[in-house]
Amino acid sequence: MKYPSVKVKLTGSDGNAFAILARMQTAMRKAKIPQEEINTFLKEAMSGDYNHLLQVCMNYVDVR
Repeated sequence: MKYPSVKVKLTGSDGNAFAILARMQTAMRKAKIPQEEINTFLKEAMSGDYNHLLQVCMNYVDVR
């Protein structure tokens, strides 16, 4: 996990992929992660299916 100090709660929220991406971006921005890194995350997260998106999220932050 790249940013274990960043915690994002995805359980119990909208399961829509765009909602997940928005929640991740918000948390990453609040953690002062550089925009270039956020862009890298977005590109990787959107390069596959829904399960791939969730896996990429878990690779970047502490998903709860």
